[in-house]
Amino acid sequence: MTDVHVYVRDIRELAKVPENGILSQTLQNDDRTKVILFGFAAGQELSAHTAPFPATLIFLKGEAHLRLGGEEQLATEGTFVYMPPNLEHGIKAQSEVVMLLTMIKNPPASHG
Repeated sequence: MTDVHVYVRDIRELAKVPENGILSQTLQNDDRTKVILFGFAAGQELSAHTAPFPATLIFLKGEAHLRLGGEEQLATEGTFVYMPPNLEHGIKAQSEVVMLLTMIKNPPASHG
């Protein structure tokens, strides 16, 4: 198997925020992980949903309201979130938002 790497010098320069709507760009995808860069126009929303995988969110730009389970949180530039599988979550952009999502699709089997 060939090791394939992804190098992005400044991910903020790669991010595209649409005038209206949500734009996603897959940066990396294999059988273990998927990394997606999101750009949200102000006011855009991803309604509450769940995913079968653990995931992380890193906010690179903007301000958003997050729903994480029963909690509401504010996300700003620099916010990091870890979500376990099946946690209901949603996001509403208050301003233009750039966010990096990493899904851990096939975590190693636990030994124990």
